Amino acid sequence: MRRTFRFVLALAVLLSFVAVSNVMNDRAEKTVFAQAEPTGKLAEVIARGSLNCGVSGGLPGFSYLNPNDNSWSGLDVDYCRALTAAIFGEVTDTNLVLVPLTAAERFPALQAGQVDVLMRNTTWTFSRDTDLQGDFGPTTFYDGQGLMVPVALGVASIDDLNGASICVQTGTTTELNITEAFNARGFDLELIPFEDSSQTITALEAGQCDVLTSDKSQLAGLRSGTADPSLYVILPDTLSKEPLGPMYNQGDAQWADVVNWTVYATFQAEEYGISSANVDEFLASADTSIQRFLGVAAADGSPSLGSFIGLSDDFAVSIIRAVGNYGEIYDRNIVPIGIDRAGTLNASWKDGGLIYAPAWR
Repeated sequence: MRRTFRFVLALAVLLSFVAVSNVMNDRAEKTVFAQAEPTGKLAEVIARGSLNCGVSGGLPGFSYLNPNDNSWSGLDVDYCRALTAAIFGEVTDTNLVLVPLTAAERFPALQAGQVDVLMRNTTWTFSRDTDLQGDFGPTTFYDGQGLMVPVALGVASIDDLNGASICVQTGTTTELNITEAFNARGFDLELIPFEDSSQTITALEAGQCDVLTSDKSQLAGLRSGTADPSLYVILPDTLSKEPLGPMYNQGDAQWADVVNWTVYATFQAEEYGISSANVDEFLASADTSIQRFLGVAAADGSPSLGSFIGLSDDFAVSIIRAVGNYGEIYDRNIVPIGIDRAGTLNASWKDGGLIYAPAWR
């Protein structure tokens, strides 16, 4: 009798536990899969009808305003377009405002709300992430500080530059990095600061300094715009880590998600082999992972994800149509300034690089 009672009691407890668990799971699913309404910065941008995106404007390969036809190009510009497409479904002449900023202007402009996001070859650092109360999205270009000199100077590395005069852009990480590198070697140097990157290359061409130091990608871009790029060489030394990517103000989780997953969408599209040329073909794919990524109703009933962050479920499709995948963005903007992708940190993770998106599910 006692055994029977204990068995019935244990069974009742077990059934109660299962019932409670099922209720909790149902509630959790309803919470997780609930559609998010635009709030904070996203709601502000939608109400305004345009994204204000901070860029450089004078850096070939990343953000460059062509003076001949006033057209914009560059990896950073394409990510401004990608974010605009994610929010509005397309990029028009009115829903994207590109705001040129110097290195010194960029952080005050972001903090004051003059721009919604910086896509301005900005290095992710501890102090910018904390003291400036900014947050960084996924790295869109892994870089490192380098040195560019005239070929006629006849130097092979930083170890040949004791006493050199160095052109540098103010308000960047490069000033401290180059000073520390020279001090570590017991070298003397003369820093010649300029407000804008275009001024630094003009000064180097005019012989006002022996060396121009900046991120290697920036050096390549500036060299490509000189009258004769063959007159200048980027030395093999790499003085720092410079992960470049979008920066936005702290305290708005939804806006962070929108920016981050916009970038990840370009990474994931490349991994799936989806490009601006074939995205419409992939809309008919029977692969549930691709259906989920593109916001197509999946046969297995798994939810589309854009609504989780206040966007349309097919926001990745809009991004791909506007700018393509990461490989397309890189080939269109970075390869022309002389930086191949193969064998670098900017290769896909499948090819030994660091371009990697979290699971899209």
